[in-house]
Amino acid sequence: MAFQPALHAEWLKIRTLRSQVGGLAAVLLATVAFSAPVAAGTGGDDSDPLFSVFFGVTFGQIAAIAFGTTAVAAEFQGGALRVSLAAVPRRGLWFAAKLTAIALPVLAVGLATGFVTLAVGGAVLGDRADGFTTAEGVRAAVGCGIHLTLMALLAAGLTAVLRSGVAALGLLIPFLLIVSFVVGDLSGSLADFLPDRAGQVVLHGRWEGALGPWTGLAVTAVWTAAALTAGTWRVRRGDA
Repeated sequence: MAFQPALHAEWLKIRTLRSQVGGLAAVLLATVAFSAPVAAGTGGDDSDPLFSVFFGVTFGQIAAIAFGTTAVAAEFQGGALRVSLAAVPRRGLWFAAKLTAIALPVLAVGLATGFVTLAVGGAVLGDRADGFTTAEGVRAAVGCGIHLTLMALLAAGLTAVLRSGVAALGLLIPFLLIVSFVVGDLSGSLADFLPDRAGQVVLHGRWEGALGPWTGLAVTAVWTAAALTAGTWRVRRGDA
């Protein structure tokens, strides 16, 4: 089977499952729901009003991770992987189609999330939105979409390695909720190079760490590439 039919088949799996569609919707809803109150409470002397607008991405990325995890984990239940590989015997091709079917909708929803969050946050901030420029706002909105996509793919790769959605979420969610809020406050340390921490630099108007907006996303991309490389190896070598 060629790549396009394989991609179409994987997209059908995603769009026909309510849990997957709900997961995509949760990316937008969680981000906006947590961002708006933080932006509303931002004072005029806040050092980074841009990040207050995008604060909810910290929670929206959990929905993106759950989406990427469940999309891959479904293949390891009830012999679904054997059926998928019977239709697409080339394992590398099948996994590439799976990852593309995950990345494209997350990117689309992530970009929409970024611009909706920017619009809502800007409206809530009012005159306080003068603390960042239009270019910075657009950069953060685009970066939001890229960051969410990378995190979903990182989760997909880890799930393929562990062959379990529960195990992948059991590692990733505590990592994000504990490391980001506790260790992540140690700006300028190795914590800045953790995948979620690095990727969120693009959401800041002011940042004193070692990474810039795009180099931060590049660091997250390296983490994601490592997870996907390991996941591809596991899919090719593991039993169906």
